[in-house]
Amino acid sequence: MPPTSAADATARCLRPTTLLRVVGIDPPVNHDRVIDVSVESLRDLADIETSWKDLESRADHSFYLSWLWIGTWLRHLPKGADPHVVIARASDTVVGLAIVCRRGIWRLGPRGRTRWLLNETGDPQFDRLFIEHNGILAERSSADPIATACLEALTRRLRRSDELVLSGLDVDIETVARRAACSAGLTAEVRVTDTAPWVDFAQVLRCGGDYRALLGRNTRQALSRAMRLYAERGPIEHRIMETTSDALAAFNELISLHWSRWGRKGPFGNPGFRSFHEDLIACGVPMGAVRISRTQVGDRTIGVLYNFVHRGHVFNYQSGFLYEEDARLKPGLVSHVLAIEDSFLRGERSYDFGAGPAGHKSRLANAESAMTWISVGKDNLERRIEAEVRRARQKLRALVTR
Repeated sequence: MPPTSAADATARCLRPTTLLRVVGIDPPVNHDRVIDVSVESLRDLADIETSWKDLESRADHSFYLSWLWIGTWLRHLPKGADPHVVIARASDTVVGLAIVCRRGIWRLGPRGRTRWLLNETGDPQFDRLFIEHNGILAERSSADPIATACLEALTRRLRRSDELVLSGLDVDIETVARRAACSAGLTAEVRVTDTAPWVDFAQVLRCGGDYRALLGRNTRQALSRAMRLYAERGPIEHRIMETTSDALAAFNELISLHWSRWGRKGPFGNPGFRSFHEDLIACGVPMGAVRISRTQVGDRTIGVLYNFVHRGHVFNYQSGFLYEEDARLKPGLVSHVLAIEDSFLRGERSYDFGAGPAGHKSRLANAESAMTWISVGKDNLERRIEAEVRRARQKLRALVTR
């Protein structure tokens, strides 16, 4: 039997529901290339895996668009997620892929509405997995026009009250999304803006390789004091879990530490998350894409970090720390500094803390990138009322937090 191409496999396993033809905007390689975009119900996970992995090798993308994350996510989708795949083709070659989930919602009236979500489900509990650096998996030679074509195909599907939700976007893909919304005569509403602090190891190199020299005076003093107090108890060790069994054992420690601090308010309040992460860790540790480290003082664990490693960039995803009454002990500060120094010595390029509030992030980072959560839809009274209600809730949450 002759070998099957990724494009043929994808076409055979998915049942098309919509086909839109969009002309790319000045691709750098072939200015006359036509990009065909289809939005199709996801039927066969094995065949889409083939196409996704093939395109990954031709794309520049974040960890959250790798098959390791997307494939694990698809295998654990909750009931009612209704996943679809966006496929962009040029000359019968798959050049763009994305997953969107369709979710029916009701708002302020008798008619039904549909929300389309990029690499999310619309289930608020399940989506606490929290995707960042989101976007379209696109062939690097024409990434911008491919992403534009895919997003235009999605915006043209939106009916009168529907919306497209795009979470955790970097600046470049946000610009593409706004352009696609404008082209369709729709409004792109910013729901949340945030920054992701990170450590640029190029700056550490320029400082002679001494990361701690880049820290502020107060942070250096707090770190030195904490290290001294911990050292009085026993040797301080930061160790990477090299085997899957060790990584899973450390992950269980992380959950216990996180639960003791946050309880049900934390992400592990969802019982389904454990199995998702156990699968991700089991696949990712042998690949070197998941890195779990433990910081110990003597024989006692004071911190566990759960990080992703993608093309020389390290992304901190979750952590668990042993907090004690003595506020001079800084398990998070110590654990992150040791992990950052280890990453630098491995020759990696950056250490990303991700979006969201945390005091240590800004103190340990030397760079930051913007991240945005937006929704695209028609500008009507119903949408404006919802936006006002959402802003009021955000202000109330901020007030309660303060």
